[in-house]
Amino acid sequence: MENWQAILSILTFITVIFFIMTEWIHLTIAALLGALLLVFANVMTLQEAIGYIGNSHGTLGLFFGVMVLVRAFEPTKIFEYLATQMVLIAKGEGKRLLLGIVAITTPICAVLPNATTVMLLAPLIPPMAQEVGVNFVPLLILMVFIANSSGLLTIVGDPATFIVGDAINLSFTDYLWRLSLGGAIAVMTVVAILPLLFRKIWYKKLDNLEELPHPQINHPRVLLLGALIVAFVLVFFVIGESLPVPISPAAVALLGAALAMLLSHHSKIDSVNNILRDVDWSTLIFFMSIFVLIGGLEKTGIINGLSGVLAIILGKNILLGSLILIFLIGFLSSVIPNIPLVVAMVPLLKQYVVNVGLAPAEVLAPDFQGQFPPEVLPLFYAMMFGATLGGNGTLVGASSNIVAAGISEQHGRRISFKTFLHYGIPVMLLQLFTASVYVLIRFLL
Repeated sequence: MENWQAILSILTFITVIFFIMTEWIHLTIAALLGALLLVFANVMTLQEAIGYIGNSHGTLGLFFGVMVLVRAFEPTKIFEYLATQMVLIAKGEGKRLLLGIVAITTPICAVLPNATTVMLLAPLIPPMAQEVGVNFVPLLILMVFIANSSGLLTIVGDPATFIVGDAINLSFTDYLWRLSLGGAIAVMTVVAILPLLFRKIWYKKLDNLEELPHPQINHPRVLLLGALIVAFVLVFFVIGESLPVPISPAAVALLGAALAMLLSHHSKIDSVNNILRDVDWSTLIFFMSIFVLIGGLEKTGIINGLSGVLAIILGKNILLGSLILIFLIGFLSSVIPNIPLVVAMVPLLKQYVVNVGLAPAEVLAPDFQGQFPPEVLPLFYAMMFGATLGGNGTLVGASSNIVAAGISEQHGRRISFKTFLHYGIPVMLLQLFTASVYVLIRFLL
């Protein structure tokens, strides 16, 4: 591949990230223009660009399906009702609200992808914050931190952990035994700094709970049928891929969306046009564009070229390599969405362990089902922690961050890159440090 194409791909990606960070251009516009520049500069054809988007059809289908599912039941006012109940349970205390968000998000994210959980739960946050009289943006950011961190509790909790675990043939049970404690430590790290990170909300107290609005649920019969649809979707999220005929989470989400629209249309609580109009198309287009930008780096050989750099820097030092990878992947994941980053880094890391003689060449085969040498596994574990926790650093670091930003914008407030950075950097650095200690003690000493 021509050198100028590689240089253009790097410069385009860096420029897009720069515009997102400085907020001179809306993040969706910046990413879309960058993707189109690669097409018009003939770094890739339009067909190839669509192919890179198609490679991530599962992520996009999942997001679209859940967005429609959540939007279809807004006329029932279920989100406002649940938000009020959460405030009452918390007795109007800010610290109870913060801990409640942690308690609700953590177990769900252990079994569902974190971005999916954010799409399901985030609509509760704005009305709840309004009733307590606090800004809902920090609460959404907290939900994102917990969602990303809880994704480390099981191999299916975060797409990044699943991609890496699948690449090294790590079973669900083995993951629980080796890595789940690290996920629990990541969650507790956030909990420990809640009084410092969210000081104003932590000490907020609503004196008169009687003055709270008490929204009534509309269309209870429709909501009951809707609950059955949601239950169906959640169950098949968990068991769908283990069935004799596997059903992907994306397919389940799309079927749930279709059933929800059918229910809304025939019960006349809303129209299909209104539901589809309110889908967060900005977030979907942003992800499509980012996948194309990453595809440009992959096609021009930039990502594969980094494996040689790793071999030079790390040699055969697994201990040093694991610690460096946690922070290197962590910082990269703070500016590159972790799903495409991990997709690109897994083959790079496999090639590295083969190049330095730590694993046989057979592990590079797409259909390899054997076990990796135990001594190289800490490198892949480090990638899991770095990719997942690094996503807490900036607004573009994880898919759940972008989803939360889209929901926030739909409710009238924009999560700026600077605002997210204010909370994200200390959380990311502290979590990467605790993760490195865990990997060091658990696997390397």
